[in-house]
Amino acid sequence: MAMLSGAADKLLDFTIAPGFSRIGWGARRALGLLDPIKTDLSGRTCVVTGANSGIGLEAVRQLAELGADVVMVGRNPERLEQARASFEGAVRGRALITTEVIDVSSLQSVRAGAARLLESHPQIDVLVNNAGVLLDSRQVSTDGIELTLATNVLGPFLLTELLTPALAAAASERPPARIINVSSGGMYSEAVQLDDLQSARQQWSGSAFYARTKRMQVMLTEYWAAQLADQNIVVHAMHPGWADTPGVESSLPTFHRIVGKALRTPAEGADTITWLAAAQEPARSSGGFWQDRAERPVNRRPGTASAAGDDQRLAAELEALIG
Repeated sequence: MAMLSGAADKLLDFTIAPGFSRIGWGARRALGLLDPIKTDLSGRTCVVTGANSGIGLEAVRQLAELGADVVMVGRNPERLEQARASFEGAVRGRALITTEVIDVSSLQSVRAGAARLLESHPQIDVLVNNAGVLLDSRQVSTDGIELTLATNVLGPFLLTELLTPALAAAASERPPARIINVSSGGMYSEAVQLDDLQSARQQWSGSAFYARTKRMQVMLTEYWAAQLADQNIVVHAMHPGWADTPGVESSLPTFHRIVGKALRTPAEGADTITWLAAAQEPARSSGGFWQDRAERPVNRRPGTASAAGDDQRLAAELEALIG
C-alpha cells in the first residue's frame, strides 16, 4: 500500500495542475499521506511573517492548535491585531499568540523589528518566511530596491540573518530549530538573473519576476542549509499548491476566476508549513523543497536550474544591497 501511495503521489506531482490543485490534496489525503498532525509544540516559539491573512494566518492557527506560542508578523498594526483577536478562545492549552509589526520590504523596519524580537524572544524554534507580494507594475521600496525583491527576498534574508542567534539558542536546548521559506510552484517557470536581481534591464512582468524571487527563496534555502548545519538549524522551502487566498484573488484575478473551486483552501495550503515545523521527518534533513509533505524536485524546465555556487553568489549580492 505504501508503494502504491508513493507512486500515486509522484504521478500527481508530475501532472502539475491536478497535483497543485485541491484534487491533489484530496487524493493524497485519501491515500493516507496527509493524516492529522499530532505533535505537541508546547513550549516552542514560532515566528510567522505575512501572518494576518491567507496561508500565513492559517499557519498561525495550526501551529497554535498544536500548542506553540506564535508571533504574528505583519506591516499593518490594525489588520494584525484584528487577525490576532480572531484567535481568542479558539486555541488549546496555554498557547500564546502575539504580534510584531515589521514591514519586511523596509530594511530599517526589519532591523528594528528583529531587535525587538530578540529582546522578547531570545529563543525562537521556528521561523516561517511567508510574506510576499506580486505586483502589476515595477515599484521600489523605501530603500530604493525593486519592491518584489525587497519583500520576497531581501527583507526575509536580513530578518533570517538577524534572528539566527535566537534560532541557535533554541536549537541548543530543543534541536533542531527550523526555518521554513514559503515559495511557489511558479518558481519552476523562471531562472534567476544574478546580474539583474532588480529586473532593471528587462521588460516588466509581475508574474515572471515573482516566480524568480520564489526561485531565489529556494536558492537561499540551500545556502542556509549549508551555512547553519553546525548550529542544529534545518532549513526547508515549500510550496502550498494553488490556494484560494486574498493575495491570489487580487494579484491573479484571471487565474483565480478560471481555476475557481479547484483552488485549495488556505488551511490546505498551510498544512506543509505546519508539518515542516512539527514533524520528525524534515528534522532529519535540510535544504529540501516540499509540497504536501513530500520532497519535490527543484527543476522541471530546461534552462531554469541554478549552477553550482549560485546560491552563494545570490547571498553575496543580497549582502551588498543591504550594505
